[in-house]
Amino acid sequence: MSNITTLKVGEQQVTIEAGELVGYQVSGYEFMHQKGNPGWRSVDTEMFPLIGPTNEADFKVKTPKGFATQDQHGLLREMKYKLMESSASKAVFSKKYTANTAVLNSKYPKKSTAEKLSWPYDFEFVKSFELIDNSLVVTFSISGEEGMPFMLGYHPAFMLHSNNAIISAGEQNITIPEVMEVGSRALQVPNTDVITLKDEKSLQITSEGFSHFMLWTEVPNMVCIEPITFYPYAVEQDDLAEGFMVLKNEPAIFAVALKPM
Repeated sequence: MSNITTLKVGEQQVTIEAGELVGYQVSGYEFMHQKGNPGWRSVDTEMFPLIGPTNEADFKVKTPKGFATQDQHGLLREMKYKLMESSASKAVFSKKYTANTAVLNSKYPKKSTAEKLSWPYDFEFVKSFELIDNSLVVTFSISGEEGMPFMLGYHPAFMLHSNNAIISAGEQNITIPEVMEVGSRALQVPNTDVITLKDEKSLQITSEGFSHFMLWTEVPNMVCIEPITFYPYAVEQDDLAEGFMVLKNEPAIFAVALKPM
C-alpha cells in the first residue's frame, strides 16, 4: 500500500509521504525543500512535547510526573503517522502515545546516548492538511491528560530558488547568510505570527496558537521557517520546563497557513 497522499485543487498540488509534507506546488512552482538536496534529510516534522536540545541535561526533562527521557525536539518525530481520512482537498493523520511507552531513538548511538525515549502522559496528536482559499493550511490538534505540559514547534523546510531570498517579518528583513551565521541555535524571530519568504515567488507563512518563529539553515539552497510556542535557547537545558504550556480539558489547536503571494 502506498504511503503517498496527494491533494489537488486548481493549480495547487500537495504531496504527503506518511504524514510528512514533501511537496507543495502551485502552477508547477515547488515551495518545499526536496529530500536528497543539500541541507536536511527531511522536509517537515513536529517538535513535541518539547523544543530544543537535551544532551547537556543528560536527556532528562522535568515534568509534574517526574523526569522524562527526551532527545532533541522530543519523541513525536520517532513515531509513525496513521492516515485517518483523505479527500481531494484534505488529509488527516494521527499519532497516539500511551504513557511511559519506550520509543526507540534514531539518533542512538551515533548522535545520542539515549537509546529509548518516553513521556509520562497519554496523548493523541492529529495533523491535518487542507487546501483552502488558495493556501495550504496545516492544523495540529493535541489531546490528552489535563495538566500535561508541552511545547510545540512546526519544522518545515522551504526550497530557495535564487541567491537573494529575503525573510520578512514586519519591518525586519533577514538574509539567508544571516540565518546561517547563527548556526544550530536557530535565529529567533519573537512575538510574530506572520513571516514572508520572498524568493522568485513569495510565500506568506501565518501561524495561530504559536508565539514566535525561529529560522535555521546551514546551506544556501533551503531554509526552515519554524513556528514555535517557546524559543528553547532562551534558557539553560536544565530549565527547559520553563517553556511548557499546559494542556486543558479540551484539545489544544494550532495552525499554520502557507499562502503563495
